[in-house]
Amino acid sequence: MSAHAVTASTARTSVRLADGREIIYFDDAPGQDRSTPDRRDLPPYAPAAELRYDVLHGEEVLVAAHRQNRTYQPAPGECPLCPSHGDHLSEIPAADYDVVSFENRFPSLGGPAGGRCEVLCFTSYHDGSFATLPPERLATVGRAWADRTAALAKRPDVEYVFLFENRGAAIGATLPHPHGQIYAFPYVPPTPRRMLAAAERFLEEHGRCLMCEVVAREAAGPRVVAETDGFLAYVPEAARWPYEVYVAPRACVPDLPALDAARRDELMRLYADVLRRFDALYEHPTPYMACWYQAPARTKRDAAHLCARVYTPQRTADKLKFLATSETGGGAYINDVLPDAAAARLRDL
Repeated sequence: MSAHAVTASTARTSVRLADGREIIYFDDAPGQDRSTPDRRDLPPYAPAAELRYDVLHGEEVLVAAHRQNRTYQPAPGECPLCPSHGDHLSEIPAADYDVVSFENRFPSLGGPAGGRCEVLCFTSYHDGSFATLPPERLATVGRAWADRTAALAKRPDVEYVFLFENRGAAIGATLPHPHGQIYAFPYVPPTPRRMLAAAERFLEEHGRCLMCEVVAREAAGPRVVAETDGFLAYVPEAARWPYEVYVAPRACVPDLPALDAARRDELMRLYADVLRRFDALYEHPTPYMACWYQAPARTKRDAAHLCARVYTPQRTADKLKFLATSETGGGAYINDVLPDAAAARLRDL
């Protein structure tokens, strides 16, 4: 393991794992010793993802065949995201941690494809969740996300930093430990690319930010879920999923690094509030997907407006919405739940 770098003022420590991958500890407060070495015997890290182009759809496709061998629903006590202890040597060498981000051992990017994939663990507590994190931990996660967004956006092989979380086996999460991922793409992915194109057209035609316009309109309507002075959580008028919420600043902000610490903490508290409402929908934890749309690293930043999106396929307590042929083949989404009713339910929760 190489010498570690510590930034005491921000409680940030960068070290290396046994195979050369970077791991970064983000602590709630400075002063933690993160020099514990990785005692595993691992082969050198060699990402093998390929980036290919689908000429019929005009979209990029990542091919990462090595991911077939990634860890899937490990047995109790064998979680690779729990701290290392005794003979259990995990991806995190430390005996405990607050928030940690490390290069994914089974990445969808890197190597010939360019870019980088990171796993970001929200807590060392295996049975926890993002929604139950205390305020100081929410602040640390927000700081980590802003740090990684800024650092990865500086790489010459990165055009877009995408933060996301998959929670629950129903939507394909392979590890139950509370964590998200960071994909630093060498291109702007199709969905944010379409969103940016719509924002650019609106800016050119009206001279105003499209998301600012949407947030102002939704703030006065029936689909507000929760709000603070600086941010709004709402169900979109044309929601595609049974329960779907956007969380956005009321004023133009391109990405998380553009927020000061106080505003970022305010956003993180509202975001966690939304996740708690999702978890209160049913008697079991609600599976969900959550992602953050930010400005690209270098282009079209003037039209971008930071927002988070949370959505679930759980349409009733015992029924899931599956994306059928109309959605996957035709791109025509059909929602079984009235967005106004979904907003009212989430608001009441």
